[in-house]
Amino acid sequence: MPDFEHVLVTGGAGYVGSALVPALLAAGYRVTVLDLYLYGRDLFAEHRGPSLQETVGDIRDPAAVQQAMMGVDAVIHLACISNDPSYDLNPELGRSINYEAFRPLVRAAKSAGVRRFIYASSSSVYGIKAEPNVTEDLPLEPLTDYSKFKALCETVLSEEREPGFVTVTVRPSTVCGWAKRLRLDLVVNILAANAYFNRKIRVFGGVQMRPNIHIKDMVAIYLDLLTQPDGAIDGQIFNAGQENRTVSELATMVRDTVAGDVEVETVPTADNRSYHVSSAKMREQLGFVPRFTIQDAITDLCAAFANGQVTAMNDPVYHNIALMQRVDLR
Repeated sequence: MPDFEHVLVTGGAGYVGSALVPALLAAGYRVTVLDLYLYGRDLFAEHRGPSLQETVGDIRDPAAVQQAMMGVDAVIHLACISNDPSYDLNPELGRSINYEAFRPLVRAAKSAGVRRFIYASSSSVYGIKAEPNVTEDLPLEPLTDYSKFKALCETVLSEEREPGFVTVTVRPSTVCGWAKRLRLDLVVNILAANAYFNRKIRVFGGVQMRPNIHIKDMVAIYLDLLTQPDGAIDGQIFNAGQENRTVSELATMVRDTVAGDVEVETVPTADNRSYHVSSAKMREQLGFVPRFTIQDAITDLCAAFANGQVTAMNDPVYHNIALMQRVDLR
């Protein structure tokens, strides 16, 4: 089995990273985080110690990347401008971070002696599919620049793969559930927040199928990929999902979980992306079976809301676009 000791998580102070980094530390890894820390510098205050190194920097900065790569033998690359609306806010910024910085980052990893590179792509690379199950062997038809550059980075990673440098791509479904650096601009999370705080849910369209995965399972997948033998994952691509539900079904689940009356309003939308993602490959080849459900995520979020862990749902810290506008990221 692999004997990795030191893992670099780019974008480690984001939503998934805020849950992943503590899990890596708990599993006994040394961890370096490379992140701009736009959402606050004290995210990992309780975890600081000799096993955690935090590099405040930009993945577009070769010096910051070189510093963060020191002594690292595995990389989990999460850093990006996440989702289409955030990308559309500044397409040049999105391209520079999501695509142009990628090959230099991968080559820096190889130069530093990194032996495993795990890339977080996106299930949005599939576009709109008529197939009843979207599997990894279907052609990619990205509809937006965000998903197009996610797909192009997959190609880059394949091109940079070489003996001793194991690469694997994960195509996550939409992540949901509570994390310390919470995002309330993801479908399940924002439905839950609106239901709890505003007593009203607005559903755009409703018939579109959306694949989702609980954040605890997303973290578990990355941990699992660090323990898999090289031959099981080298050059492979894995969908990472748990449940496929329509947006209307998600709204109903949220409404039924939140106590009291919650109004559900359905309005038209131009966003017709719809796909039913199959994660059978991950189950069959790696033996990974998700343990948590969308219902678990909704329950966890509502418990956090009730405990006062979110006091103002419109605070920019919970919304990528609003935060990017406030800091004027370039």
